Amino acid sequence: MNGDHNLLHADTGVTSGRFVERSLNEIRFWSRIMKEHSLFLRLGFRAEDTQLIQEANHFYRVFEQIEQVAHTYTNQTDPEQIRRFNSEVQQAATNIFAFKRKVLGLILACKLPGANNFPLLVDHISREANYFRKRLIELNEGKLKPLPDAIIKENVFFLRIMADHAKFIGHLLDPSERKLIDVARNFSNDFDELVFQARDLEGMRPQSQTIPLLDQFLDQNRVSVASLRDFKKTARDLIEQCKIKSIIHPLLADHVFREADRFLEIIDMFDAHLTSNNSKKFRIEEDLEQ
Repeated sequence: MNGDHNLLHADTGVTSGRFVERSLNEIRFWSRIMKEHSLFLRLGFRAEDTQLIQEANHFYRVFEQIEQVAHTYTNQTDPEQIRRFNSEVQQAATNIFAFKRKVLGLILACKLPGANNFPLLVDHISREANYFRKRLIELNEGKLKPLPDAIIKENVFFLRIMADHAKFIGHLLDPSERKLIDVARNFSNDFDELVFQARDLEGMRPQSQTIPLLDQFLDQNRVSVASLRDFKKTARDLIEQCKIKSIIHPLLADHVFREADRFLEIIDMFDAHLTSNNSKKFRIEEDLEQ
């Protein structure tokens, strides 16, 4: 993944080159995530859920094609072509969001007894689809938001994602993996606390949006996210080597590792711009409401 998350720029407008670069960065990352979500859902359905399996397979193909197309474009591609592509992808993201919410409704209504998709997992992946589709809408509309707002809102979103990941890992490990389960539970508790702190900071806006407070906020989150990312990497490697007992798909282990790595990149990007002499000049596209 590109090391520059490409969300920020030094003026209040979106230049054509920056728009193309940022759009492709988002689509390349999130289309792969959506494709993998389709696979994970399919693996969790029962054999008799043939219609749901067909729908999941359909979305897998849709986002696989989107991912392939995104890699054929470059930062020099015509912005209008990218704008149209964003709209197409946004519609696909909206469709998979609706599918995920339908599945969640079926699970909560006890209409899929014996299936293996946790309700929280389905809610989790639907939040990510909503994030993706709203990101593309914001890109096409060129809406920007002050950096302090974006720092808090983006962290609230991703901290909750990380807390969910820790819970999923703990529940998908074999019960005999007691030490690893304890580690996952500790990460879950840590990130739950970070989510509460982030929401407290969000509730204190705009008074809470001072550089010292935001800088400390990012530093604290970075330490926890880096630690969780390293744990995920270790777990992924152990799963691939068949050294631990779990029902975690190796691709799922790599999937959650990549999302933690992206969050770290976003934190580092925010921190670099926050502490720069020109931080007040920077603007960011509005983050997505959860």
